[in-house]
Amino acid sequence: MQIVERHFGMLEVHADSQADVRQAGAAILSALELKEEQRLRPRVVSDQVVRHLDDHQCMLINRMRHGNMIMAGQTLFILECEPAAYAALAANEAEKAADISILEVRAFGSFGRVYIGGEEKDVEAARPAAVQALAALTGREHAS
Repeated sequence: MQIVERHFGMLEVHADSQADVRQAGAAILSALELKEEQRLRPRVVSDQVVRHLDDHQCMLINRMRHGNMIMAGQTLFILECEPAAYAALAANEAEKAADISILEVRAFGSFGRVYIGGEEKDVEAARPAAVQALAALTGREHAS
């Protein structure tokens, strides 16, 4: 997937082999004459949990879904980060940590968002995994 955007576009590479993806990433950085250490360090702008959604809230959230949906009584977690591409990493780590539904990932532009739904216990397990994955990354700080 490639999204061209004025300030923060996105190029996403997939393969069955993690080694192939890593090699492709190294080739892209080499062609751009950049190093991984030059990346911006991710910053969590906000993370919110909304518990026990009602029918009307679910209807509004689900109206644009093309896949996973959230049901009444479930919990919603919204993470916003900068730059946006890190939203994909946060969603991936959350999904590995708990039995949740990834409702949406917006991973391009200045700010990214991850919308996660599920039972409260699962969302409470996924939340720290997503936040800690971003906190663990190094990089240069954002300009003030």
